[in-house]
Amino acid sequence: MAAKTPISRATVDLQAFPDLIVVYLGMKALSLRGISTLARGGKEIQAAVAARPDGLLLHETLLFSLAPLHLGMRQYWRDLDSLERWTREGVHKGWWINFLKDPRGTAFWHETYRMKGGFEAIYDGMDAPVGMLRFAPQVRAKGPMFSARARLEGGAPAPAAPVAEQDLA
Repeated sequence: MAAKTPISRATVDLQAFPDLIVVYLGMKALSLRGISTLARGGKEIQAAVAARPDGLLLHETLLFSLAPLHLGMRQYWRDLDSLERWTREGVHKGWWINFLKDPRGTAFWHETYRMKGGFEAIYDGMDAPVGMLRFAPQVRAKGPMFSARARLEGGAPAPAAPVAEQDLA
């Protein structure tokens, strides 16, 4: 009988990251066009991550399913301010504006988890519920539920969004 090897267990000390933000993002192909959209988007995301945006601690690519194709990522950010700054600049801002004008055969979602407490999520064009949308009541992303910061902080003012709420009406 072979000797058992004890499991090596580890945990993390997050004291140096009191404002840590973890965000899961997913993009799902809803059509053949969506598959090519995901392929192009993946290259843009890799380039943006390679630029090492201030505050991004780690980026990981995920595969949620092959059929239908549903790709994602998990990102760890130093704080909400860094994440918000990045989402309102350059590549991300342009991507978001273009997606809201024409999702090109895809759907998008993200869920944000905050070390200090609080969760928030958005689901755009999903054909089936994912994540928290599978068990929590769905509400419209309007007014105090429009921005991630407002959802995390109970309606707190947020920096100007890449796309204004009234432009989506």
